[in-house]
Amino acid sequence: MRSFFPLKRLAACLLCAGMALPAGSACAMGLLEAYDLALRNDPAYQSAIHENEGGRENRALGNSNLLPVISASYSGNKERATTTQSDPTGFYAPSTSYPRYLSSSGGISLRQPIFSPDGIARYQEGHAQADYSDAQFTGKQRELLVRLVGAYLDALFASDYLNLVRAQRDTLLEQKQSNDRMFKAGEGTRTDMLETQAKLDLAEAQLIEATDSHASNYQALAAIVGTDIPNLDTLLDNFHAKPLEPADFEAWRALALQHNPEIVAQRIAIEIARDEVSRNRAGHMPKVDFVAGLTKQRAATIDTYTSSSNVGSFGIEVNVPLYSGGSVSALTRQASAAYEKAKSDLDDKTNQVMLDMHKQHYAVLSSIAKVAALEKSVESAKLLVTATKQSIKGGVRVNLDLLNAVQQLSVAQRDLAQARYGYLVADLKLRADAGVLGVDDLRNMAAYFGSAH
Repeated sequence: MRSFFPLKRLAACLLCAGMALPAGSACAMGLLEAYDLALRNDPAYQSAIHENEGGRENRALGNSNLLPVISASYSGNKERATTTQSDPTGFYAPSTSYPRYLSSSGGISLRQPIFSPDGIARYQEGHAQADYSDAQFTGKQRELLVRLVGAYLDALFASDYLNLVRAQRDTLLEQKQSNDRMFKAGEGTRTDMLETQAKLDLAEAQLIEATDSHASNYQALAAIVGTDIPNLDTLLDNFHAKPLEPADFEAWRALALQHNPEIVAQRIAIEIARDEVSRNRAGHMPKVDFVAGLTKQRAATIDTYTSSSNVGSFGIEVNVPLYSGGSVSALTRQASAAYEKAKSDLDDKTNQVMLDMHKQHYAVLSSIAKVAALEKSVESAKLLVTATKQSIKGGVRVNLDLLNAVQQLSVAQRDLAQARYGYLVADLKLRADAGVLGVDDLRNMAAYFGSAH
């Protein structure tokens, strides 16, 4: 797997860590760096790698059903016998001897399937299971991208929201100090002071909540990348939501039907179920093997303990099943039911994917317009704050109007940040549903952030 973490930047970050530079330094972690770390450290992805390694072995297991089986055996024994020989004429007494000797037997055998419906079905099933494992792993790779970006953007939004709440708190604190000065000078009112204090108390509570959310979201991202996160790259000021290409949903639907890992895996599951039917049905069919062997024996019996023999053989072996208590028919019917279930599962999975794609497709299109509208809303809210301050000086507006304007600006900035991150996540999930999400899409997304590569 290719590494995307630039060495110069890694060295710089290690230096920063040693010097304990404050947050916001050049050591902010970018999307590509986070992805590289997640590839190496995310436990769920590492589990998927090992699962796929095991699944790929099904291909070799399938091949083994059509390849020869060679085995060797050897046995050696130390024998001690008692033999008695009698004289049939009766003139001589029986003679007894106690021979001691070593006996051994060794051989090698080969069995090569010639006609094996069961072996063919197992071969096809093994290859299909390996393909199924690969399709699932592709889905896990894309799922890692979605999880990583989701956690990264959640952490960024938590950081943005914390900064917004802190800035709002600081503004209210300055306003309270101004109210206090004006009240002492006889120019303000106690009502202004109480209004500002109430807003300030609420902002302090929101700051505590935002701080907790910030810490938990950073910890969630750290669990994926496997390291502590001092700071993250942030969205550039010139953020611009790009138009969706292609814009037509049917084009995305066609991509998903062809490339979505879950749909592809479910199609392969149907193949596996079909092969399972064939394998069980093969229980009624004969099997033909080529067999060959070579056996060497020494002192095989007491009568031949002074001799040895070498025997070679080869031929055709035919095995014809006649009756197995009805198990073959039952297993075939059971496999057929599983095959029909797999086809229904494909329809269900396709419907689920299409439903989520509709949701993400609409979210991308609506987010583009929403981001543009909220950008105007933020600019208007900033102008409103400035105008309200001027109006208060002129006696046209009061303290409460400024507090409301400040809160309106904070809400607009929060909603804009949410809309921007929502656009990025929806675009990523749409591509994941279509089965075309890759590292290039992550690079394109990284260009929206401050330390893009």
